[in-house]
Amino acid sequence: MLTESSLDPANAIYDATVLAGDHWIHQVAQGQTLRIVDLEGNQAADTLFYNAHHPEDRYSACDTIRNQANLYLTTGTQLISSGGNALLTIVADTCGRHDTLGGACSRESNTMRYALEKEYMHACRDSFLCGVTEWGDGFLGKRDITCNINFFMNVPVTPEGKLTFEDGISAPGRYVELKAEMDVICLISNCPQLNNPCNAYNPTPVRVLIWD
Repeated sequence: MLTESSLDPANAIYDATVLAGDHWIHQVAQGQTLRIVDLEGNQAADTLFYNAHHPEDRYSACDTIRNQANLYLTTGTQLISSGGNALLTIVADTCGRHDTLGGACSRESNTMRYALEKEYMHACRDSFLCGVTEWGDGFLGKRDITCNINFFMNVPVTPEGKLTFEDGISAPGRYVELKAEMDVICLISNCPQLNNPCNAYNPTPVRVLIWD
C-alpha cells in the first residue's frame, strides 16, 4: 500500500549514502524511524534485522509471511523475529511492495544462475560477511546471515509457484520507512548484481536516514 511519510529529512539525526556494492550496519533504537531511499530507481537493498541485545532473535521470513498471510511487505507489515517478536513495523512505503523470497546473491549462486566465469563478481553475501565482521567482538557471525528482505526488488511468484526476477517497480526517490519496536541492528547489502534485471543491470546508491 502506497503511503507517504510526514517526516522531514532535514530533521533526521542520521543521514548516509550507501554506494552500490557496499554494506551498512547500524543500531536503530526502539521508537526511532529508519528510512531507506532508492535514490536512482530499481536498486535492490538486501536487508537483515537483529534484536540488538540477543542477535539469535532475528528477522524471520517465514514468521513474517505467516503473520501477515502475504508474501510481500508494505505499509502495515510487522517484521517478525525468529522468537515471535515484532522487530519493526513498516509505517510508510512509496514503492508498494518488497520481496521476501529472492534471497541474497552469492558468488556460488552467480555461477549456477548465470555462468562459471561470474564467480569472481562481488555479491550480497560478501557484503553481509563484511558487515557482521565490522560489528566486531563476535556478536554477529557467518551463521547469522539468514533469509533477508530485498527492499525495492520485484520477484513475482508465478501460479506454478516459481520465482521470476523482473524489472523493478521502484523509481528514483521512492522509499520504505520502518519504526523500530525494539532496539535493532540493521544490516544492508546494497546489491552489486549485474546479471539480472532486478536493478536494471545498473547498481546505484541508496540513502538511509534515522529520526528520533
